[in-house]
Amino acid sequence: MTTPPRPRAILFDWDNTLVDSWGTIHAALVITFEAMGHRPWTLAETKQRSHFSLRDNFPRLFGERWREARKFYLDAYKAIHLERLTAAPGAAELIAELAAAGFYLGVVSNKTGPVLRLEAEHLGWTPHFKRLVGAGDAAVDKPEAAPILLALEGSGIACAEAWYVGDTALDMECAHNAGCVGVLLGAAEHSLEGVARFPPALRFEACGGLCGHLRGL
Repeated sequence: MTTPPRPRAILFDWDNTLVDSWGTIHAALVITFEAMGHRPWTLAETKQRSHFSLRDNFPRLFGERWREARKFYLDAYKAIHLERLTAAPGAAELIAELAAAGFYLGVVSNKTGPVLRLEAEHLGWTPHFKRLVGAGDAAVDKPEAAPILLALEGSGIACAEAWYVGDTALDMECAHNAGCVGVLLGAAEHSLEGVARFPPALRFEACGGLCGHLRGL
């Protein structure tokens, strides 16, 4: 396989790519399921089933009551997320180095847009990113291409010149739909499911490996 050339833009997924948030997501979901009278998921089920945005996933789970469930979830999540927010190992160093090197950086996440931007601000990362696109910011959410197109809007950078870095098969599908170079980051087992349909062009187990590769281009 030919190594993709040096990108002009690098877009990142957020949860469990740049930040470690499975515990927080799971805790908020347990509260939501219990409030809605559903059996709570296990942590393993949360990791398998939580890649879509709330507006895509919750109608499937809660039917006509999905907006009520969304409020339970967002209230629970917002009550705990900043105190628990932790950068993934090497993520702060990675984005600081890439920003200093002149890459156009952005985030495309299925986390609700205002919450995403609050977390980036809390970590002090907002200045590194040109765009922080979350669920609800574009007409449709990942894995559709619209959020990536929004993240690059006005930059003059084509999707083919951008890498999209994420930890799941859904992220690789999103990269494929937008015509970006898909880069799989992390060694989590759930990332392997479905990746065969939309194989990444590159894969790294940690932020340091990605950073080292980009230095060599």
